[in-house]
Amino acid sequence: MALVHLRKLGLLHLVNRACASRSLASKAQTKESELGPIFQYVGQHRKPKDKVFVWGFSYTGALGIPSFVIPDSGRKKRRKYQFTPYRLDTAEQISSAACGYGFTLLSSRTRDITKLWGMGLNKDSQLGFQCSRHDREKSYAYVLEPSPVRLPLARPQETRVLQVACGRAHSLILTDSEGVFSLGNNAYGQCGRKIVEDEVYSGSHVIHKIEGFDSRVTQVACGQDHSLFLTEMGRVYTCGWGADGQTGLGSYDMASRPAAVAGDLAGVRVRQVTSYGDCSLAVSQDGELFGWGNSEYLQLSAVTEAMQINTPQHLPVEEMGKVQQAACGGTQVAVLNDKGEVFVWGYGILGKGPNLSESKKPEMVPPALFGRSEFNPSVRVTQIRCGLHHFAAVTDKGELFVWGKNVRGCLGIGKADDQFFPWRVTVPGHVVDVACGVDHMVALVKSLI
Repeated sequence: MALVHLRKLGLLHLVNRACASRSLASKAQTKESELGPIFQYVGQHRKPKDKVFVWGFSYTGALGIPSFVIPDSGRKKRRKYQFTPYRLDTAEQISSAACGYGFTLLSSRTRDITKLWGMGLNKDSQLGFQCSRHDREKSYAYVLEPSPVRLPLARPQETRVLQVACGRAHSLILTDSEGVFSLGNNAYGQCGRKIVEDEVYSGSHVIHKIEGFDSRVTQVACGQDHSLFLTEMGRVYTCGWGADGQTGLGSYDMASRPAAVAGDLAGVRVRQVTSYGDCSLAVSQDGELFGWGNSEYLQLSAVTEAMQINTPQHLPVEEMGKVQQAACGGTQVAVLNDKGEVFVWGYGILGKGPNLSESKKPEMVPPALFGRSEFNPSVRVTQIRCGLHHFAAVTDKGELFVWGKNVRGCLGIGKADDQFFPWRVTVPGHVVDVACGVDHMVALVKSLI
């Protein structure tokens, strides 16, 4: 009987413990319902990793994935187009990227000797002399994976690369203490050096250090065959092809040495310059917009009915408010204001549906298309970019949106169709920056995975 009594006591004890546990669980659920659920994320204390994602046309090697062009033993077919973001395997912390016409430049702010890499088309040595394995006197015309580009630096372990820019067949590299270097085709003076008649650019070792600025250069930009430089003093210098007035130097001639532009920019302190085709734009410190060059597609229709302007002119676009950033493609323009709103005009797919393909005046892209809603009222675009025929925007949430002509899958949206409204690209992480080309793109991403 005593044993049975003890067993009953033990059972009672277990019942009491179960009741107490249920009571505690009930209290916890009540507290959770009051305060909301609490999540414990895996790896929440891990630092974000810097990653590079690429997509678009692969055959030139611009994506830096050799197996896409020359299949390895595990892949049966070549991959001509990459329709979604694909991670580029690089151990380096890439801080700047630029997409040219079939080639890509990546750079890191490291103090290591190697701080610049190129991949893709190299027929004009826009990626420098890439020594062939079979013949050290020859250079690769196509570079299929990120390969070091050697700069003639006086202090290679101290100097850092701040930014890279790519045109149709030339490249610009901005450093922190040794100025600007240029590579590639200089047929129109776009590399900022004397034009040499019948110069052979294939297999060239020439890397030119550009001189002649009033102060340190803080930003570089490439048009199709011309170059722009912004100095610490806020002045804009240009050189290269000028047949559409894109150099802004008051003529339609070529310029082989950088010279300061004037016109309406005389005395104005500039914060940003941009180009990708034959039209150039500048944004002043006061948030005003200036433009020059090609206006065949209504890019500069706010001030002219002519096809070209060869000196910078102020663009009266007050309805946009204070301009923070501008982007200029082949036929289209995008502007970002201080409220995080995007305005577009020109010719092509502008982002407001298939019925709007041409506009003389700025058209605001509805903020809701970038994720702004009553649940996320503070969402704003922080960066705007242009490729030759498409746009890209990055929000303060680290989300990437694209729209425009989907040339060879350059939009990264998983299909080959053109995109008439901004569409979010699925990238695993927080997008920090993005570079647009003709038919490919590169995104710099911070990710916990």
